[in-house]
Amino acid sequence: MPPRESPENQPLINEETRNAGPFAFNVEQLQKLVDPKNLDLLQDYGGTDKILDGLRVDRDYGLRIDQEISFQERRKHFGKNVLPKADQQSFLSLVWDAYCDKTLILLSIAAFVSLALGISEDLSKSSDEPRLGWIEGTAILVAVAVVVLTSAINDYQKESQFRKLNDKKDDRNIELIRDGKEQQISVFEVNVGDIMILEPGDIVAVDGLYLSGHNLTCDESSATGESDAMKKGDNDPFILSGSKVTDGVGKVVVIAVGINSYFGKTMMALRHNENEETPLQMKLDFLAEQIAKLGVAIALIMLLTLILKYFINAALSDHFPELEEIMVAMTSIVVQTITIIVVAVPEGLPMAVTLALAYATTKMLKDNNLVRILSLGIYYTGTLTQNRMTVVEGFFGQERFEDYNDVQQLRNRIKENTFEIITQGIIVNSTAFEDADEKGQLNFVVPKTECALLSLCQELGLDYRNIRSQAKKVKVYPFASERKSMTTIIRLPSSNTSHSKASEHVEYRIYVKGASEIVLDGCTHFVNAEGKVQKLDDRSKQHFKDIISEYAGKALRTICMAYRDITTSEFNHINDDNPPLHDLICLGIVGIEDPLRPGVIESVKIFKKAGITVRMITGDNLETAKAIARNAGIYKNGVAITGPEFRNMTKEEQSTIIPRLEVLARSSPTDKTIVVSRLKESGEVVAVTGDGTNDGPALKLADVGFSMGIAGTEVAKEASSIILMDDNFNSIVNALRWGRAINDSVRKFLQFQLTVNIAAVIISFTSAVLSDENESVLTAVQLLWVNLIMDTLAALALATEPPTDELLSRLPTVKNASLIKFSYVENDYRTSDLPSGHQFVFIAYRTSDLSS
Repeated sequence: MPPRESPENQPLINEETRNAGPFAFNVEQLQKLVDPKNLDLLQDYGGTDKILDGLRVDRDYGLRIDQEISFQERRKHFGKNVLPKADQQSFLSLVWDAYCDKTLILLSIAAFVSLALGISEDLSKSSDEPRLGWIEGTAILVAVAVVVLTSAINDYQKESQFRKLNDKKDDRNIELIRDGKEQQISVFEVNVGDIMILEPGDIVAVDGLYLSGHNLTCDESSATGESDAMKKGDNDPFILSGSKVTDGVGKVVVIAVGINSYFGKTMMALRHNENEETPLQMKLDFLAEQIAKLGVAIALIMLLTLILKYFINAALSDHFPELEEIMVAMTSIVVQTITIIVVAVPEGLPMAVTLALAYATTKMLKDNNLVRILSLGIYYTGTLTQNRMTVVEGFFGQERFEDYNDVQQLRNRIKENTFEIITQGIIVNSTAFEDADEKGQLNFVVPKTECALLSLCQELGLDYRNIRSQAKKVKVYPFASERKSMTTIIRLPSSNTSHSKASEHVEYRIYVKGASEIVLDGCTHFVNAEGKVQKLDDRSKQHFKDIISEYAGKALRTICMAYRDITTSEFNHINDDNPPLHDLICLGIVGIEDPLRPGVIESVKIFKKAGITVRMITGDNLETAKAIARNAGIYKNGVAITGPEFRNMTKEEQSTIIPRLEVLARSSPTDKTIVVSRLKESGEVVAVTGDGTNDGPALKLADVGFSMGIAGTEVAKEASSIILMDDNFNSIVNALRWGRAINDSVRKFLQFQLTVNIAAVIISFTSAVLSDENESVLTAVQLLWVNLIMDTLAALALATEPPTDELLSRLPTVKNASLIKFSYVENDYRTSDLPSGHQFVFIAYRTSDLSS
């Protein structure tokens, strides 16, 4: 639609700003709305309607692709929704950082002293004598230069590799309205003025103003520090970038992007604090520090011993040496002493670990496994099913269809008005929509359960867009894991279809869908094929339960649909926070198939062989969960219970049952966090994988959290340590293999370096003390080159050693296993009988040195 430019609709801003560009607002004016939140300023601007006018956008139609103001012009005026890449540390600065090591500086000083004395000695020699005094000092300086350059080159390559990984982590799709249609685009393509759609689980990528919605609630703790969730509306219309949508749905207009947004400004201010050491690096640095202290102690003993020996021998000799000779001897002793310190310090250990991780993550990235690594730990994750759901069976109006091809016949067996209510409930009580995929083909996109139901309606020849546009939604209660249902209330037209006995008085209709047994418990009546409402007595209710059990036994996810017509008076008494889930009329039940991913069964067998316990925690029906777990080879002789049962146990009872727990169905976020807490309390190392918003708390609490890069919500990704790009269950095996390979590489390098270090230090110390000339059999230059080989070549060789399948044939080392030991003993391994496991929460035994 054309921009509205009537004088009475112009925002209250000065003429100079208006003439500065095609928009009525500039970046600074819009920033002042949210930092801090300023409701009075919004009113001074004329409210959200005037903001929309000033940004040249229609709240219902969104931005036009072919409008007179191009997207490029918007980005020129307001910026693009990307943060500028952080300046990569220059190679020269890395060289300086590598050189700023105390021992290398001391060694350099000693080298210059040796060089000065050597040159002075050479100058005092006659022309016939060889002048070789400069060689030792120069050789030491060359060795130091090689060590510094090698370290700087490795650091530069490592930083480049991780920058490539980080470039991929921020790209994701968001939903918005353009040209009057819902569509998904990359978050980088969002413009100021776009109308964005927010749903539970989204992490807001831009600043915005609330336009409309239902119970939209945001967690702004990550942005403002406020712990309470903020409900959006007239009193607080400000949507902050970086906040998380915890409940409700809504439409917002984008007012700031990129570096101009609240989150963007915060990130830019924190750029200098990005590089923090991981727990593994800190542990290894501590180990190196302890070894360095031992090396310094030995060097001091050697220094004092050699000095004392030199002066004792000098005193016992026929003539006491001259000052210049003493200075040369002392310099030689100091150089040897400092060299001992350099050799003793395992400087290559952190570099070896860094190289191993960079090499492993780069290889896994090529295999499309990992997109983001926030901690030095690579393990395993995945989901059991393909997340491609299809309705394969159904029970509507007491009529069944047992094959997707029989759907058309169902329409002929159900009364027309019943059919209309069923399909309208599916289409209206849903947030899924069609969008083009990478190949340009239209497909329904998230949530997957709703996609399956909409595909069913599409198979029946219905136009979901037309039906959805005609329905007037007045309240929406999005799916919440606590109530396991979604509810939508619409206003009925004057000529409505209803089964209600008081249809002449009803003005609103409640549509409910969700977990079968939960929704069914809220029903008091059901509809038969003739469209008659009948009381849901014990016999008929048991019939529905039998259908649910039958579907669940086939590993189908069951969804129950219901509705109720209400009057205006009843509508006015409905709570905005809690949907009316009582006195419902049951419409029917569908069974949705979500087949196992290829390779799941084989992968589960590998996990058991590798000594890994896997448990399944899911929101599915208990029978469905057991069937899926049984098909995957997970559920065998263990315990399978529901979340409410588990939640009502005492802490002692929970701790007792968890070792045998294999399936936890109908779980809530609380159940998942309890399981993780109990396992951690018992000393286990826990890895959690999930893709939903309700998985967030458990992902955050776990030692290592994994989320899905494709199907995962933004809350899940934000709470996790690692994101999988392909959501592939088979990636778990590969990640586990690499994790164990890295652990072995660290131990191998440590064993190698300490062996050579100890040998070199003992030989140097002993030979120098026993030598008449106070010189070691290994010169300072030779020791430095040995140290160089230990630090670089060994690190490169061990860090790039590929993993083998034999790594998965052993039990994992215990949590408190030391990095240094003389041999692998039985106590280093878990020898108990380990149950197999799961879909959402993986319980793993692994070495603590790779924990996040």
